[in-house]
Amino acid sequence: MTHLVSDGSFSLQMKGYRLSTAEILYHMPDHPDLLQSFVWQHLDIAPDYPELHKFLDFWVDNIDGPLHSVHVARYDLVTPGDARYADAWMQIH
Repeated sequence: MTHLVSDGSFSLQMKGYRLSTAEILYHMPDHPDLLQSFVWQHLDIAPDYPELHKFLDFWVDNIDGPLHSVHVARYDLVTPGDARYADAWMQIH
């Protein structure tokens, strides 16, 4: 069976974590006038995004490529169920 996220992530989602995606634009170290894009995806909590902040702190401390901008989106993998009423009546004998 294929899972979108690991089994341990379900408990994180119950604690408010959601799938977060960040597009990180950064300056190329050898060509500072050029921007490169990096996509990061992880379970995180909006609006503070502590996991993203940890990653960005790591980037600033260890990666040669100054950050230009970060765009964040999030997606709820676990959502309330939807109830829909059918326009049919069936009898089972």
